[in-house]
Amino acid sequence: MKTYNELYLSARNTLRQYGVEGCNLEARLLVAQAAGKSTAELLRDMNLYTTPMVESKVADYLDRRLKGEPVAYITGAWEFYGLPMTVTPDVLIPRMDTELLVDTAKSLLVGRKMDARILDLCCGSGCIACALGHELPASKLVAVDISASALQVCRKNLAANRLSSRCLTLQADAIAAPPLSIGSFDMIVSNPPYIESGEIMTLDSSVRDYEPIWALDGGEDGLRFYKGILKYWKSLLRPGGYMLFEVGEGQAETVKDLFLAAGFASAETRKDTLGVERVVIGKMYDLDQVF
Repeated sequence: MKTYNELYLSARNTLRQYGVEGCNLEARLLVAQAAGKSTAELLRDMNLYTTPMVESKVADYLDRRLKGEPVAYITGAWEFYGLPMTVTPDVLIPRMDTELLVDTAKSLLVGRKMDARILDLCCGSGCIACALGHELPASKLVAVDISASALQVCRKNLAANRLSSRCLTLQADAIAAPPLSIGSFDMIVSNPPYIESGEIMTLDSSVRDYEPIWALDGGEDGLRFYKGILKYWKSLLRPGGYMLFEVGEGQAETVKDLFLAAGFASAETRKDTLGVERVVIGKMYDLDQVF
């Protein structure tokens, strides 16, 4: 039998040999999952011996990973904004890019509207709702998705992060009229599907073959959801409220124009660490600007 350290090193070297960039982290996650331990517990137990069952599980996980399956789906867990997240093939794996959406929302609300009512449209795993709920403890949230299975994952993450009492979940279509009883909001945030339909087959196989296509496909021009959300959900924003979108590379200027055409007072962008305009913000008129 091997020690956990030997098993980890073997897994890391295998992943490295196949060109996996995050081989250190991924090996640690796979071995921890196989052992039924947290990564902290694994580090504590590195000098202990494993069991044949654990070694067999690691071998199986490595085989799946080398065939292209993302490590998050193998382990069923990921992290977003420092919070633990359950992920399944029913939802997209949370990306670091989306943390900018949370940062931007916080910057608009902290010190101004700490008790905001926030709507997370196309919520998927609920990662955005969880992050905002955690960072803004006086806020109230509603998480909406068309997928019942995605909402199940979202509810698990809300419960795990002790946010169930402050966040409702609703099944609804983001490009159709909202439920009549949903109420109004100080902020709407959304990371909707925004990849052009014709580009789906060009995506990396780890995305194309494993992540839910319906959560990626933004229609022929990639703008279907932005247009639908602005058409049907804008009316839920309170005066002076904000709508925030994550956008794909090269989409920001077009989405800004969509905001202004929809009657927003202003539209601006925020850049990610690579200089890509990743978030577009639309601000509704305040009451004193309307009258």
